[in-house]
Amino acid sequence: MLEELKEEGIVNKVGGRFKLSTMIQKRMVALNRGARPLVEIPTKNLMRIVIQEILEDKIYLDQSGNVAIKGEVAPNFDSYFDAGPDDVDLS
Repeated sequence: MLEELKEEGIVNKVGGRFKLSTMIQKRMVALNRGARPLVEIPTKNLMRIVIQEILEDKIYLDQSGNVAIKGEVAPNFDSYFDAGPDDVDLS
């Protein structure tokens, strides 16, 4: 286990163990899919990269539970998804 995860500081920083676990999992998925690391550390270990991003306040969980990057405006996901035709179109 990573030493940083044994400390309560990182747990308190993100608001609890559940939020920490969620943030780590979601950010690791993003890194696996090609997202660029937000910190420069001499490792390819994704867990260490994510932990360092959290410790340096580079990422956080937004109100909808998604990992957000500090300083970036969250995209409006409503415009990305088509919910299908309106009720009017079906008449």
